[in-house]
Amino acid sequence: MNLKLMVAAVVLASVFAAPVAAGPFEDAVDANARGDYAKALRLIRPLANDGDAAAQFNLGLMYVAGPGVQQDRAAAAVWFRKAAEQGYALAQSNLGTLYLYGQGVAQDDTEAVTWFRKAADQGDAVAEFMLGNQYANGKGVPQDDSGAVIWFQRAAEQGHAVAMLHLGVMYAEGRGVPQDYVPAHMWFSLSAAQGEKKASKTLIELAERRMTPAQITEAQKLARDWKPASQPSSR
Repeated sequence: MNLKLMVAAVVLASVFAAPVAAGPFEDAVDANARGDYAKALRLIRPLANDGDAAAQFNLGLMYVAGPGVQQDRAAAAVWFRKAAEQGYALAQSNLGTLYLYGQGVAQDDTEAVTWFRKAADQGDAVAEFMLGNQYANGKGVPQDDSGAVIWFQRAAEQGHAVAMLHLGVMYAEGRGVPQDYVPAHMWFSLSAAQGEKKASKTLIELAERRMTPAQITEAQKLARDWKPASQPSSR
């Protein structure tokens, strides 16, 4: 097996946080959900200007996606940065993604890693996966398969389907961990169960060519017994 690790197309988060109490932010969430983007923008901008990190992040999302405002990745980066500098993990992860792909900011792997790490240290699964990918590919950090496995594992344990696939690849190829098809099969199975097509194809190949029936049975049990770790709150 020689699966190349890849950066899957990362979709920037595009949904406002769910409302938990009455107030301007929650009214903006409701307006956004109803497709009244003009009202959502009218409500969210003053909060962002006043320094509310969640509002700043969500205003950044509006500039990324374009509802209610002209799509503007540079403006999105400005608002993500304001929230990120306050420690808002989702903004840190999204800002890192903009740096990774050079959208609205100059492409900079080192800067991407900086923001991914800040979000990953708070338990953001997307950032954990992206940081693992940077280690696997040696972008913004020295290439380090063991480091990649650590971050893929953390994201996979939260149910990140692509991280599960990548972690399975690391086990199957013995990169950063001893080669072991049982955990590889388990992670491929869990990833495939979430609709990751590459994991489905890989799973068949492993089952047919590289594993004994006893190993498959063990891996299947591990997959059945697996439970995701909790994810941090976004608000």
